[in-house]
Amino acid sequence: MRRSLSLAFTAAALTVTVLPASASTATPSSPASATTGATTTPAPGTLRWGPCPQGAAAPRLQCSTLEVPLDYRHPDGRKIEVAVSRLASENPSRRRGVLLTNPGGPGGSGLIYPAVLAASGLPRDVLDSYDIIGFDPRGVGRSTPVTCDLTKEQQWRGNFPPYAHTAADVAREAGYARKIAGQCESSRTAWMLPHTTTANTARDMDRLRTALGEPRLSYLGASYGSYLGAVYTTMFPRRGDRIVLDSNLGPGGYDVTAMRLFARGLEDRFPDFAAFAAGHPEYGLGSTPRQVTAKFYELAARLDAKPVQDVNGTAFRAFTFEQLYADSSMPQLAKFWQAVDTGGELPLPEPPADLENLMASRFAVVCGDSRWPGTVREYQRNVFVDRLRYPMLGGSTASINPCAYWPRERTEPPVRINGKGPSNVLMVQNERDPGTPLAGARELRRAFGGRATMVTVDQGGHGVYPYGGNTCANDAATAFLTTGERPARDLACAAKPSNHASKQPNS
Repeated sequence: MRRSLSLAFTAAALTVTVLPASASTATPSSPASATTGATTTPAPGTLRWGPCPQGAAAPRLQCSTLEVPLDYRHPDGRKIEVAVSRLASENPSRRRGVLLTNPGGPGGSGLIYPAVLAASGLPRDVLDSYDIIGFDPRGVGRSTPVTCDLTKEQQWRGNFPPYAHTAADVAREAGYARKIAGQCESSRTAWMLPHTTTANTARDMDRLRTALGEPRLSYLGASYGSYLGAVYTTMFPRRGDRIVLDSNLGPGGYDVTAMRLFARGLEDRFPDFAAFAAGHPEYGLGSTPRQVTAKFYELAARLDAKPVQDVNGTAFRAFTFEQLYADSSMPQLAKFWQAVDTGGELPLPEPPADLENLMASRFAVVCGDSRWPGTVREYQRNVFVDRLRYPMLGGSTASINPCAYWPRERTEPPVRINGKGPSNVLMVQNERDPGTPLAGARELRRAFGGRATMVTVDQGGHGVYPYGGNTCANDAATAFLTTGERPARDLACAAKPSNHASKQPNS
């Protein structure tokens, strides 16, 4: 299941890193953030809309391309392209602006995302109120893509470290991590690495706002998209309108803390699956949650000792983590466990065609946004701690990865999320989210202070709006996007999707 491992930790919600200060900083007043000047800023209405390319085509979806600076310290220098899409409001009399969207990543394409949201239940009131805008962030998909020249074997292996049981395991993985970092640094797109960061993507977003002819933009972003939105509204606090952040990373984005939090996320979420499997004796995984939990450790240890059909213990843990992103995946996960346990045939799905770029662009952002520990000893210490705290996944998420050996060239420090700016942020968050755990969301909420209100939902999985089906949370997000009204204070929504009742959160 190495192929699914790749998907779990490139298409789901995963890793990060930082840059040293230089001429500009990620603040609204810095030259790098400025968007004035006829020679450096796109004129309103410069986007030419036409059919979307193959793979991103959908009814009513239009596409275009925006040229942006590679390096915002030199806005008249080398340019790169950003691919953009638009699902226009069909009710001009109700249209109030644009809603920029991001589905997560980093590394995920967002070009078709407006059509996905429309097909997934984004309310008609929202679709009427906005032109829904999607885009491939710089380095991704059709936006001047980056590469690390990853082989098929490296792609199948994924960017999640093997589970480390000992300090020696971490030391052995260091060689592979160094190799991947070296490939990225020597690739034909290495010139993009210092500039493929969340801060620069936020600057691209503001260029897009200008090209759309909008004084402000509203935003809906999930997973990594929550951090991208937080960075944008910190850098450009007066240019954001209504900001909705779903399934929230902590204020450091995908840094080493977030990577280690995946292990906590699995521990938070796993009881939901244990209860499901115990309630379905046909899978033979145990009749109580405790027995199902014991089965997890039994199967992981068995595959650590002897992989089956290309599935080792790390791949088993990763696939389990990935499938817990949605309740609807639990039957598939239970069948997979059953096949491992009984020796049945294991499905090995092929990776997507764009997996190399997905992984390379993830490395670029994750390793370029923040500074990671640079010694093997630090990762060995982290593994020792997290393997005890969160034994299901801690030996993987705390271990060494290519960010430890990333090129140290930095163009600026990381953006520090703060409470300076208008109170126009709504956060929505599941209590038992494996990919972006509640603990990180609470840290982001504290960083925003009075700028944000958070709606917490008593459910598991990754993603709240509009996919989660919790009426309390969905109504709050829809009301904010369409009327500007938010809950008066932080809100905790009850588990039943049809139950509008709420309680005050514990923290």
